[in-house]
Amino acid sequence: MNYPLRLSPSTLNLFIDCPRCFWLHINKRIHRPRGIFPSLPSGMDNVIKIYFDKYRKKGELPPELQNQVKEKLFPDLKLLNKWRNWRTGLEYQDKTLGITLFGALDDCLIDQAASPEQTRYIPLDYKTRGFPPREGDSEKYYGNQLSCYGLMLEENGYPVKDFAYLVYYYPNAVQENGIVKFNIKTIKIDIDINKARELLKEAVNFLKGPVPERHSQCEYCLWSNQ
Repeated sequence: MNYPLRLSPSTLNLFIDCPRCFWLHINKRIHRPRGIFPSLPSGMDNVIKIYFDKYRKKGELPPELQNQVKEKLFPDLKLLNKWRNWRTGLEYQDKTLGITLFGALDDCLIDQAASPEQTRYIPLDYKTRGFPPREGDSEKYYGNQLSCYGLMLEENGYPVKDFAYLVYYYPNAVQENGIVKFNIKTIKIDIDINKARELLKEAVNFLKGPVPERHSQCEYCLWSNQ
């Protein structure tokens, strides 16, 4: 295992999906084959951030969120832009484990109570996809990611609530002049920073062991075996 070790929420998702692929990815630098990465979601993320920031500067929520969430947009755009960047984003260092968890946060809400000391922070992530989210998809695919964001916020002095938000954008219709109309769906999911912390510890300890057996449900393991 290579030190200092840096893991991201997506790398931990790989550990959840297939421990063997995770072990090879970190210890041997053998990565899963990647196809062509679609650029549209990344482009959508950029324009959604600009859109949200327009309302942030006004101290308002975007209209489509006003009846969906009770909280406010995190007002410090300068700090948020640091968190959004992979090079300057959120980090949590566990010196005992010899590991850094890092990630880039799309956005953040605040739940401001009676005093600044009682302010709580809520991770928010944008997702662009071709169809509406199915029941259970949000927790299954993004629960760990948002719990990790919560852990990083908490460890940097920004105490979090026990939930986060996903804002889905998926196409509805194409109109004249290249205008695409999107449906927007906001989903609130539970997060657990202690679970994220335990997963991080489990992943690090796993890397210290021998290469594991092929995962019977992993298509990459099955492909390499053939």
